[in-house]
Amino acid sequence: MATETTYDYVIVGGGTAGSVIANRLTEDPGTTVCLIEGGPDDRDLEHVLRLRDWLSVLGGDLDMRYTTVEQPRGNSDILHSRARVLGGCSSHNTLISFRPFAEDLDDWVAAGAEGWDNATVQSYADRIRCNIVPIAEKDRNAMVRDWVASAAEAADVPIVEDFNALTSHGGGFAEGAGFLSIAYDPYTGHRSSASVAYLHPIMDVRENLTVMLETWVDRLLLDGDRATGVRATAADGTRLTVNARREVVLCAGAVDTPRLLMLSGIGNAEELRAVGVEPVHDLPGVGENLLDHPESIIMWETDRPVPQNTVMHSDAALFVRRDDSDPRPDLMFHIYQIPFDDNTKRLGYESPPEGWAVCMTPNIPRSRSRGKLSLTSADPSVPPALDFRYFTDPEGYDEKTVVDGLRIAREVAAAEPFRSWIRREVAPGPAVTTDEELSEYGRRAAHTVYHPAGTCRMGAASDDTAVVDPRLRVRGLRGLRVADASVFPTLPTPNPMVMVLALGERAADLIRQDGRAVDGESR
Repeated sequence: MATETTYDYVIVGGGTAGSVIANRLTEDPGTTVCLIEGGPDDRDLEHVLRLRDWLSVLGGDLDMRYTTVEQPRGNSDILHSRARVLGGCSSHNTLISFRPFAEDLDDWVAAGAEGWDNATVQSYADRIRCNIVPIAEKDRNAMVRDWVASAAEAADVPIVEDFNALTSHGGGFAEGAGFLSIAYDPYTGHRSSASVAYLHPIMDVRENLTVMLETWVDRLLLDGDRATGVRATAADGTRLTVNARREVVLCAGAVDTPRLLMLSGIGNAEELRAVGVEPVHDLPGVGENLLDHPESIIMWETDRPVPQNTVMHSDAALFVRRDDSDPRPDLMFHIYQIPFDDNTKRLGYESPPEGWAVCMTPNIPRSRSRGKLSLTSADPSVPPALDFRYFTDPEGYDEKTVVDGLRIAREVAAAEPFRSWIRREVAPGPAVTTDEELSEYGRRAAHTVYHPAGTCRMGAASDDTAVVDPRLRVRGLRGLRVADASVFPTLPTPNPMVMVLALGERAADLIRQDGRAVDGESR
């Protein structure tokens, strides 16, 4: 069977940015939008809505379960979870929410992303509907409070009550320790994800919004240089043609947006031919510039049970600046109030038998390694190859950052009052002390914080290596736009969810502006 429908706009991906754009475009009752999501509705999925259960979603049936190719200098066994559910990764992740730093956006503008300056982006961040608040007092347990105090003491940084208060207008912060700000409802513990904030209130109300769930898009339709719609398969196997009068907007994320472009013949022509895809638009930058926030892990056994009041088992962070020439922090640490042990177990470390464990994860906020995403087959069911090229930057900056981070973590664990919670170091263990040993362990135990980005990089209209221009339009094509983390020229220093939400807000404005311009010309 096959069906065909037509709308003004077709949005591929009901994730973080897609939810925002669908809401904003349908504020005009005269505009019709079809939002196509590969996963199910999240409204009746309690384990998705309850933020504390986020780990139960990873690796499950709502996870795309992408993996990386062999990483000679890193961990080749990382599960790169991507969500297959309404709300996307905002229905999947911990909802840690930082406004971007002014200097991060300066980097974007310098890379050719005109119009994405700090003042502009912060004005869009002000519009975000997700309920972003510091973790409530009732959710702050005694061990994490002691960790914050020791982190501030050991790293000689201030305790921060609200990280976002430091970035909302001024630009950022250099260092600090404190409880995080989270997009959640403190009274229920439920997510304030993009789907909760932007879609749930309107899905059964706005007749101009159609949401197709469990529907997988496998091809873009082009008429010459114009995108006219998509082809997709519904859960029951029905083949769908969904036409767009105005635009197709890709919001499928930094993995599936470039994957769809390449399956549709848009990408590096030579590489597409090599896997059996006929090129229709040579765009070499698709899949290049794969970014991430890699981090390693150090684990201790505690001498008593970890208190159970928590938002999502990773409630606080430490930021450290080693380089005085840059005002931004260059090391971030999450604290995990559980044995976060997938990779340490693989390396032979046994987790504490009672589950009495706490971890710190030294994270590289501005990794200098750059990877690549590519197709291995013309078959849409075959996952793409993800080569993050972890720890391959020529200067060894990423490797040194992890080594420094493991050493600083030990200093935090040696400082009171957190020290009183610690029985022993489990991984890598106190015998691992040299830079070489810490590097080998740190790289092999490294994992991701699930922040892939950059694979459809934004740049100046004259930049042949860019995939989209500063208005998010795909170079050389009409009626096709990308609005998700794949357009990031560089990753923001901290967790990027607010940046994706703000990008969705601004993308909706750009789409409406360009639509009005076309209407004016047609008259």
